[in-house]
Amino acid sequence: MQSDEIINIFKQDSALLEGHFILSSGLHTSGYLQCALVLQHPEKAAQLGSALASLVKKLAPTLILSPALGGLIIGHEVARACGRRAMFAERKNGVLTLRRGFTIEKDERILVVEDVVTTGGSTRETIAVAKGYGAHVVGAAAVINRGDTKNSFDVPFEFLASVAWPTYNPESCPLCEEGLPLVKPGSRDIAPTG
Repeated sequence: MQSDEIINIFKQDSALLEGHFILSSGLHTSGYLQCALVLQHPEKAAQLGSALASLVKKLAPTLILSPALGGLIIGHEVARACGRRAMFAERKNGVLTLRRGFTIEKDERILVVEDVVTTGGSTRETIAVAKGYGAHVVGAAAVINRGDTKNSFDVPFEFLASVAWPTYNPESCPLCEEGLPLVKPGSRDIAPTG
């Protein structure tokens, strides 16, 4: 799939949003891709998972690991397309960890899969979880790369499409200065300012 095809899927599902948003990193931006609106459709999730799997099969992962919640569906679809297991890490007391009886074998070949990568923080945390079990992280992948993260993981990073909206620290955000309402896209709630 070409990058413009991916973006068109988001447009078709009204998942490409414009306004004033707060990202999970705390940064502000004028554009947001709401992957959940696309991934709610099993056929589209499977299509994106298969396209991403075709980019990463060469890495020969034995396990797909994703951070919950955003990476869970696409990670599962990539695992299905690769014929591998899928697991997810989730936060406990603010720290990403494996729960629910999941375990990673020493020297297992892990691919970390996300929906959207901006700063790469969740991807790096998930990589650290895998390495904490003695696993070998063979790469990272995402549907969308919306940040300057192409070479920031110390492993190969593959993605289906890239978008470039600027991000701002809250204290120097021009969108805040304009008085635009701040939206927290995960819940569509107006986020606190300050």
